[in-house]
Amino acid sequence: MNGGDQGGAFGWPVRVYYEDTDAGGIVYYANYLRFMERARTEFLRELGVEQDVLRDEHNLQFVVRRVCVDYHAPARFNEVLLVSVAVERLRGASVDLNQTVVRDGTTRPLVSGSVQIACVHSESGAPRPIPKTLREALNGAS
Repeated sequence: MNGGDQGGAFGWPVRVYYEDTDAGGIVYYANYLRFMERARTEFLRELGVEQDVLRDEHNLQFVVRRVCVDYHAPARFNEVLLVSVAVERLRGASVDLNQTVVRDGTTRPLVSGSVQIACVHSESGAPRPIPKTLREALNGAS
């Protein structure tokens, strides 16, 4: 499965499974965070970054520092959603990302949010500068 370009943003498709929904058949609000996480992982993979390699070879990992999410409309069981990731701001040890969830083939957001991820040392958790090659790739994605 390949991500697509969504007006300058990376897009990743996600199908809503029964386990993602509540008793009413709509996506449970916290599961959108999981969908957004999957898209961020695939976004980094598209940039050539495997998070396990980053951790194992460089003792670095990305952690979520802040999330702000707005819920606009519900998604339902069996729908295909498109989760986008766009770089808003790149800092020394963190990246601010905009993420949006839409029904595939539409542009009306179901969920929108901003996520700040921070680069930290794997063992100590102390902030570390984003490696140069990754910084260049992220700059190219903005």
